[in-house]
Amino acid sequence: MANKLWEKNFEVNREIERFTVGRDREMDLYLAGYDVLGSMAHITMLESIGLLTKEELDKLLHELKDIYATCEQGAFVIEDGVEDVHSQVELMLTRRLGDMGKKIHSGRSRNDQVLVDLKLYTRSELHAVVEAVKVLFDELIAKSDQYKDVLMPGYTHLQIAMPSSFGLWFGAYAESLADDMLFLLAAWRMTNRNPLGSAAGYGSSFPLDRAMTTRLLGFDSMDYNVVYAQMGRGKMERNVAFAMATVAGTIAKMAFDACLFNSQNFSFVRLPKECTTGSSIMPHKKNPDVFELIRAKCNKLQSLPQQIMLIMNNLPVGYFRDLQIIKEVFLPAFGELKDCLQMAAYIINKMQVNEHILDNPMYDPMFSVEEVNRLAADGMPFRDAYKKVGLEIEAGTFRADHHIHHTHEGSIGCLCNDKIARLMEQTLGEFHFERVSQAENALLGRS
Repeated sequence: MANKLWEKNFEVNREIERFTVGRDREMDLYLAGYDVLGSMAHITMLESIGLLTKEELDKLLHELKDIYATCEQGAFVIEDGVEDVHSQVELMLTRRLGDMGKKIHSGRSRNDQVLVDLKLYTRSELHAVVEAVKVLFDELIAKSDQYKDVLMPGYTHLQIAMPSSFGLWFGAYAESLADDMLFLLAAWRMTNRNPLGSAAGYGSSFPLDRAMTTRLLGFDSMDYNVVYAQMGRGKMERNVAFAMATVAGTIAKMAFDACLFNSQNFSFVRLPKECTTGSSIMPHKKNPDVFELIRAKCNKLQSLPQQIMLIMNNLPVGYFRDLQIIKEVFLPAFGELKDCLQMAAYIINKMQVNEHILDNPMYDPMFSVEEVNRLAADGMPFRDAYKKVGLEIEAGTFRADHHIHHTHEGSIGCLCNDKIARLMEQTLGEFHFERVSQAENALLGRS
């Protein structure tokens, strides 16, 4: 059995070890490649301050690049008896390079090591989420433009209210995602700060060059105060979770609408048959299982900030093992959200719209406001017009005019999709993903 990095001359009770390790090794597989990147930046800095020779650095970097390639191939494993990803990487180096491999931990604690791993992992996953949100956004805008002239009922209190359109419906969710992107941008900015060099939360007596590791890893800046860097554990995850939850909230609402509109009672949209499932007893069924699962998964994701908040809720300053549990709910959440975004984009692309909903006279009352406004525009006091149309509806003499004319910004006749798209592009332009890619490629010798 491999020794723990912290182990002295006694062995921990196996049941205690089982309980304290928990799912750490499983969760650490998410972080393996990022642990290697962090180590590459750290040792490059160590060489610059005289704690490694140039020859040692070259050999260590060569081996770390090889380990990184193993991570990329999905072949990295944490061996039995090895406590975590940090121990596994160091073990692999010492097997290949002897005592030289043990030097990579100088000026570093597992506390700031896992902090930087989490920052790098989260940064990468946020990039992927942003891209998936943009794909769904583009599908929604395209559908909004395609069906901008197709009217549909708008509802309040689940009762027919006023005319809406598929242009408005699809476009509303696109603009919601444009707003959600602001949360993702805030999460990115808080994430893209370097904690490396804070060690166990109190700095180091080594003359560490934190600006150098910040630059090498492509961070915008650093978590300057070393105590705050450690306090950021959990806080970053909670803030990112809020951004993910707001995206999930948009998708969950859209999924509910889609399930409703797909039902025979509405028949507003038809989902692609390959995206529906059947019944074991009812041969006519085409169930919207994908949207139902999207709704459930996204509702679960909306609880993520609260889960993280409650885990870290009453912790004072400093590191505590409680924080490990956050990994279990946080790390897998990105995969779930990306799955939901990809499935939603696919179905929206294939969704068919019923262009003849309003042929049914049951929807005529939703044009009542249009008639009230027409009478008011012709000079009748609004309240008198309201009463007149109301009495006609009660008497069954109201005749709806389906030809409506809305011209103000954001209305049926003026969707402003170009302006919504511009909002999205402006936000996307502030992420500067290319800086991160350039820094990581330079570190890996790929630029």
